[in-house]
Amino acid sequence: MARKQKKIGEILVGWNLLSPSALEDALAYAAEHHRRIGEALVELELCKEEDVCKALAAQFDMPYVDLDKATDLRDNLKLVPEKIIKERLVLPRGEENGKLKVIISDPLDLDTLDLLRFRVNPNIEASLAPASKIKRFIDTFMSEVGGELEQTMASIDQDMPEDEHAIGKAVGDDPDAPIIKLINQLIGEAVRMRASDIHVEPMADRVRVRYRVDGVCMEREQIPKKLQGAVTARLKLMSGIDIAEKRIPQDGRIKLTFSGKPVDFRVASCPNTHGESIVLRILRPDSVRVGIQALGFEEEDYQTFMKIIRRPNGIFLVTGPTGSGKTTTLYAALQELNRPDKKIITAEDPVEYNFSGMNQCHVREDIGLTFGVILRSMLRQAPNIILVGEIRDLEVGEVAIQAALTGHLVFSTLHTNDAPSAITRLIDMGIKPFLVASSVQAVMAQRLCRVTCTECKVDDLSPDPQMLRLLGFTEDELRGRTLKKGAGCKRCSNTGYRGRMGIFEMMLMNNALRELAFNRASTSELRRAAKASGMKNLLTDGKLKILRGVTTLAEVAKHAQAEGILIDE
Repeated sequence: MARKQKKIGEILVGWNLLSPSALEDALAYAAEHHRRIGEALVELELCKEEDVCKALAAQFDMPYVDLDKATDLRDNLKLVPEKIIKERLVLPRGEENGKLKVIISDPLDLDTLDLLRFRVNPNIEASLAPASKIKRFIDTFMSEVGGELEQTMASIDQDMPEDEHAIGKAVGDDPDAPIIKLINQLIGEAVRMRASDIHVEPMADRVRVRYRVDGVCMEREQIPKKLQGAVTARLKLMSGIDIAEKRIPQDGRIKLTFSGKPVDFRVASCPNTHGESIVLRILRPDSVRVGIQALGFEEEDYQTFMKIIRRPNGIFLVTGPTGSGKTTTLYAALQELNRPDKKIITAEDPVEYNFSGMNQCHVREDIGLTFGVILRSMLRQAPNIILVGEIRDLEVGEVAIQAALTGHLVFSTLHTNDAPSAITRLIDMGIKPFLVASSVQAVMAQRLCRVTCTECKVDDLSPDPQMLRLLGFTEDELRGRTLKKGAGCKRCSNTGYRGRMGIFEMMLMNNALRELAFNRASTSELRRAAKASGMKNLLTDGKLKILRGVTTLAEVAKHAQAEGILIDE
């Protein structure tokens, strides 16, 4: 009789890597969020991805490969077409006795195995490794084989002496044309480096290309000035922008696929002194489907956030400057609430990410479809939950508040520096104080801090005393603690950081705060009352993450500093 296959949870519990109660939590989470149990364990940080992968290997009786110790794989990459390696996350290990040995991350990925049998070798022997390590190996290989950009640049320098000739090549259909290869390589590299934006900026003597990675711009390429027209023409053609129009700003979109996943690019061109500057905002659906627990909440704030978004009505505001992750936070909340028994309608400018089960409306002010018009229409659609991209003026604010007072849960954003300022901002817009006091349920300010790279994290044995003073650390807070920093490695491009997470300031409205809002109290009075009722400010939340070794002093100091601290010059 066939041996009964053990479940992955049982294997991990048997290895003492997981407690039975944690397994029950993961099973409940997996059922609620439609995840596999392995994905749930990793998302909840109950197990490491490597341990889950080892358990999968044991479950399916497959070899496990530690890619950190594998040194002989690079020479075998030519055994499988590059496109399959990138799109399917497959690594060939070699050939033996007519069999092709490959590394995959999912033992149930039968489509990939069938494709390999059909395209490469009918005899496949599969091993397992974590998906993130396979992807990192591929990205490292591509960056090393990478000199492609430099090779393409060299061929362009030789082949295209005239800008007109380069423009002709750029708008053609030949995928091997050097200028087309250059643009494709720039975009592909930016995606692999997890960039959020690509900036193509004409200067007086060159065209500068920069990627924004984890919120920080890094210079990548210097394109000769003679190719400016060709680069601009190619990007405008790909995004559906009028190539002939160079006098006014234009917007467009590009849709591409990388590693089998769709990636959208929102493209904006703007004329400047030396030509048209073009910015490509990289929109990855996965980046806003991270789940609430991955945003970076401390446990207390997480529980508070979950209670707020489950209230039946009222307004929940998220505040912060551009690029502070407000949209990602609100999308995470909406995905948590996105159920068949709830109707969700959004008004966005523009709609960047599409989600099934939500009714998303695109603001088009050129035809009079403004936030106010959409909001009034929304209320006739009988929604349970409304997302307004931003409360920009009195009209939108009043309609949003009326929606909250008539039984709807309203999510929106404001551009203010902290949570208490949102109340005074709404009143300054002209909204009546008693409406603000009665409708707003909570305000959350947030920023994004870079996360210390886990691969090269080391003890910070001599933290900068000036930074410690700037953030208001006391000797008691630091006693027995060792701060962390990133030493820099290939995985984080020698920055010491990889990824970002939020620091938060959660202000729950209570009777004292409502009374202050009703009486038009100042921001400082609201802040004092909020702190008295238990609000942690951005600095306090940032300090907790520093003490846990998640981020560094310098990162938190960018966004939050102790009041009344003077730093010596």
